[in-house]
Amino acid sequence: MQPLRRGDTGPAVVEIHRMLSQFGLLGDATDGPADHFDQVVEHAVRAFQQQRGLITDGIVGPATYRALREAGWTLGDRMLALLISTPMSGDDVVALQEQLLELGYDTGRPSGVFDEQTERGLRAFQRDYCDISDGVCGPSTLRALRQLGARRVKGGRPHLLREQELLRQAGPRLRGKRIVIDAAHGGPNRGVTVAGVTEADLMWDLARRLEGRMAATGMEALLTRREDTCPTEAERAAFANAAGADLVLSLHVDANRSMHAQGLATFHFGNGSGITSTVGEALAGFIHRELTSRTAMLDLGTQARTWELLRLTRMPTVRVEIGYLTNLGDRRRLLDPAFRDVVAEGVLVGVKRLYLQGQDDQPTGTFTFSDVLARELAREDTAPAISRRS
Repeated sequence: MQPLRRGDTGPAVVEIHRMLSQFGLLGDATDGPADHFDQVVEHAVRAFQQQRGLITDGIVGPATYRALREAGWTLGDRMLALLISTPMSGDDVVALQEQLLELGYDTGRPSGVFDEQTERGLRAFQRDYCDISDGVCGPSTLRALRQLGARRVKGGRPHLLREQELLRQAGPRLRGKRIVIDAAHGGPNRGVTVAGVTEADLMWDLARRLEGRMAATGMEALLTRREDTCPTEAERAAFANAAGADLVLSLHVDANRSMHAQGLATFHFGNGSGITSTVGEALAGFIHRELTSRTAMLDLGTQARTWELLRLTRMPTVRVEIGYLTNLGDRRRLLDPAFRDVVAEGVLVGVKRLYLQGQDDQPTGTFTFSDVLARELAREDTAPAISRRS
């Protein structure tokens, strides 16, 4: 669909009006015609985007439109099942995933997409509490879920505990860890482009620098794209899931209509209802602190979002936005190969800090690539860390 914004009119805007009214975001505030995208509608869209962890720009693009459609479903509105060609998605799927997780059934991250892992978790629940284990969430399954509503796992969300336990078991060594590096855009899609400088080229170069450093530590670094390709966000997430990655690192730069916008931000999976990737949040924090300390870029914080790559990956995923190409100072930094080396080192050290879990650590900004290599070599003669692939 074409993005809808203030000033647009037509049937598509009528649909946006209807959905925003359904969620109580418009009320009686708008006096304009239902087919007009006015300032009140824009404010309602921004409020919805903020609630859902989307970019708060007041524009209804593909991601916002998808979220509006999905928010209209509640659990019980329809039968839920695995459809390979066009997977079912919506808030009803999120509700099902959350309930199963809280009852102790592993459906993976509550992404809102009914995938194979969700079906496995549902079948396991049905085997225990339903007459038929068919992987379809219908009336009998909903009755069983309601009856067991009080029997939730206590002491924290189980999927968060699983994520944290996997991190603990992984051990402090980097060797053997499988990391997917996602360089933004690629191929014909050059991303942000300013004065002939493209996001795709800069992030490809940064990804290769990071890949080399990770390989030197014994990590297995995989790239989501080639220099001449541009997979969709869903395809990049599917690649990481199929690879069984331990972590995903997505590298981007930003742009803004104001040349004064600048700085560095990191993002992890999380939405407005309290669902978050705790390990992803921790990794985003480590990387963010390392980079702001080493680069002196403006600190724009660590934030939760529901972007497709963050939402659809089954492992902790962090998106790093390294400055604004539209800002002269940030652009000059990004064009300097030595600066990109500093960023690559900072990201690697952030990953190392995650696995150290506070043990034998150093102050932020003081850990170097040489330190990381020395520690990895020093552990060569020690017992190997527990790995889920060992």
